[in-house]
Amino acid sequence: MWSGVVRWGTLVAGIASIVLVFGYASSTMYGIEHGANRIAYWHISLAWMAAVALGTTFLGSVLFLRYDGRFWNRLAHSSGEIGFLFATLTLVTGSIWGKVIWNSWWEWSDVRLVTFLVVWLVYAGYLVVYSSTENSSDEKYAAVYGVLGFVTVPISYTATRLWTPTFHETTLGNEGVSANIDPLTLVVTIVAVTLLYASLMGVRIKLHEIEDKVLRAKPHNRR
Repeated sequence: MWSGVVRWGTLVAGIASIVLVFGYASSTMYGIEHGANRIAYWHISLAWMAAVALGTTFLGSVLFLRYDGRFWNRLAHSSGEIGFLFATLTLVTGSIWGKVIWNSWWEWSDVRLVTFLVVWLVYAGYLVVYSSTENSSDEKYAAVYGVLGFVTVPISYTATRLWTPTFHETTLGNEGVSANIDPLTLVVTIVAVTLLYASLMGVRIKLHEIEDKVLRAKPHNRR
């Protein structure tokens, strides 16, 4: 029942986000009018939910190391996969939006871009390490990686406060921010992406459970 509510909520919120983005929100941002500016709502929402997902990987890894429960390990890996997907989409949508605002697909001088790329590389590594595990003892290496790798996430998300940003502005608590972001549209879009994350998590954890059952049924299972 709960999974059905989440799926329907994802659909409704997703449609509402599309309607608001294309029917209500302004296409002018930073003084530039362009239809591609609307991608900013999904870019920001994906970035925030990537942080939530990778934070869940951190939490799941900590709990797995503490209690050694298979559920926590599945939770950490499932959220890591989705977080990596959201981080990838964040980079892609940010590149498209950046081409409009900055007239450049990528800027190595921007601290937020570079540190977020580091996050992306770190969690690509986490998925590789996890995929190479062969038993519960090896899985602890992936869990340790999931704990230590998380340090890159808060560094990236606070980069515009720690260093002088080239392009990205500090948004929270910055009354002088020049991005013309509609709050209602952004909130609805964040809700939509949050529900999408919850829906994907449910599916991925179920797939993990099926994988475990198949492996246990084999004479020489991996885990």
